[in-house]
Amino acid sequence: MTDDTSGTTGSSDKVPSRQRKRFPGISSRAYEHPADRSALVALRKLTGFDTVFKALSGLLPERSLRLLFLSDSVRVSDAQFSHLNDMLRDACYILDLEKVPPMYVTQNPQPNAMCIGLDEPIIVVTTGLVELLDEEEMRAVIGHEVGHALSGHSVYRTILLFLTNLALKVAWIPLGNVAIMAIVTALREWFRKSELSADRAGLLVGQDLKASMRGLMKIAGGNHLHEMNVDAFLEQAEEYEAGGDLRDSVLKILNILPRTHPFTTVRAAELKKWAESRDFQRIMDGHYPRRDADKDTSVSDSFRQSASSYASDVRNSKDPLMKLVGDIAGGTADMGGKLRSKFTGGNGGNSGNGGSGSTGTAKGEATNGEEPGSAES
Repeated sequence: MTDDTSGTTGSSDKVPSRQRKRFPGISSRAYEHPADRSALVALRKLTGFDTVFKALSGLLPERSLRLLFLSDSVRVSDAQFSHLNDMLRDACYILDLEKVPPMYVTQNPQPNAMCIGLDEPIIVVTTGLVELLDEEEMRAVIGHEVGHALSGHSVYRTILLFLTNLALKVAWIPLGNVAIMAIVTALREWFRKSELSADRAGLLVGQDLKASMRGLMKIAGGNHLHEMNVDAFLEQAEEYEAGGDLRDSVLKILNILPRTHPFTTVRAAELKKWAESRDFQRIMDGHYPRRDADKDTSVSDSFRQSASSYASDVRNSKDPLMKLVGDIAGGTADMGGKLRSKFTGGNGGNSGNGGSGSTGTAKGEATNGEEPGSAES
């Protein structure tokens, strides 16, 4: 089924620049990453979960944020940034989101976008992102944010922002910051998975894998497409995953902990893999979970899918640490020798100066926060 309008308001004079398939009644379960989905299903099944979280609205600065964007940003409409408004309406129509969320453009040179809000989601994109991306790349970004809205991610994102700011304010209190940062770390781990889900939603809306890839490359390297190559960019992701020894694996973990987003090359590789999967093709053929069946979703089934996904990641990963985990799970002998070899980069248990591993300094030292230009796109 193809769409013949670009929004949910029924206007026939707004049409997308090319025909795209529409997914009536699609459930967010269709595109959610298994780890993201299992966490959300479990949370949604908890008695009173929505009530408790919405009760926090009196404490969270949501109303303040809405007033801030209304007063100091440009609201997207037919009269302002009309091309973005067309894309937003088109994305909501394709994913069958009944109510088009308000979207704002805010002055910020860093390319970024976010979907926040407890009662109702709002989408915010920066001028840096609008100026960086072309029409098809921007369409994928807006689809990404609409995917966040459809999945209900805006609630958790708002809480994450609040807790991150709170952690800074109570950092001087003994143990207070530790408790809050434990929650923040857990939320960040979930949110990184949710970004992979939203990337898939962006692809369903844009239906142009090359545009999605270009957008991710631009976020990583700026507006220099003539200097970049998709295949080489994806090779970076493979080199990142497979390279180094166990010390590098530990550094990767330390690097990712303060981030809310996966690394850009990893996102590109994950999206390409999903685009080539049978799951994606089935959605494009019109076979996908429907929203009206969400209430019947099994928590145990979702956790099994999540566990199966993690197990598959461990089996197929080229990362030295994941390989070791797989070896241990498979009962490989001589773990001591393997550990020495992995950490030293040498062969076997040789401990002299014949080891061929790298010497002390690693390039990817952990940072204390998000890197410039890390967009939710």
